[in-house]
Amino acid sequence: MRNRFDRQLLELNNELIEMGSLIEKAIEMAIAALVKQDVERAGDAIKFDEEIDHQEKEIESLCMKLLLQQQPVARDLRLISAALKMITDMERIGDHAADISEMTILMAGSTYEKSEMDIELVKEMAKETTDMVIKSVDAFVSKDLELARHVIKQDDVVDDLFDRFKHQLILKINENVKNGEQATDMLLVAKYFERIGDHATNIAEWVIYSITGAHEE
Repeated sequence: MRNRFDRQLLELNNELIEMGSLIEKAIEMAIAALVKQDVERAGDAIKFDEEIDHQEKEIESLCMKLLLQQQPVARDLRLISAALKMITDMERIGDHAADISEMTILMAGSTYEKSEMDIELVKEMAKETTDMVIKSVDAFVSKDLELARHVIKQDDVVDDLFDRFKHQLILKINENVKNGEQATDMLLVAKYFERIGDHATNIAEWVIYSITGAHEE
């Protein structure tokens, strides 16, 4: 019985890794469409969110099967419960990637000129948040407490990038008030990346719970 349970837990790990890969691809598609102002690619990125939603349902079904058939206790129960919480945050990350692509379509053809610094800061936010997602899932699979804590600290980097981006946009609006509408749209894009970082932090916190049984502040 235990061998079957261990095989199902391994399947759960593999499915979570797959969902993490889908999220990584979703963020890459969103930032590529934004940088190149590619409406067609942005549309593809929005549709891609359906794959993430499907993966969430698959993992949820597996977790419920484990809970009902195996009736796990203690650490095993925490692990499965944490996985259910994690996929909710992972699904929200997919939603935010789609939201960014919707903003790309909304801003298509605008006369707003994004500076090189604007683009680099947003690309850096995308890079950091993607890294956080990958590491948080790796921490769950490898039961790596320190890696999970590293992800939580990494959110400070994303928050700092968001603050710098916001400061740049304020300067741009001060230079020309006509930049206001598009600058606000770009700020919303940056805010979506900041939220992705928050969700990755939530995932890392659930990893810690699955290992220690405690929620760390």
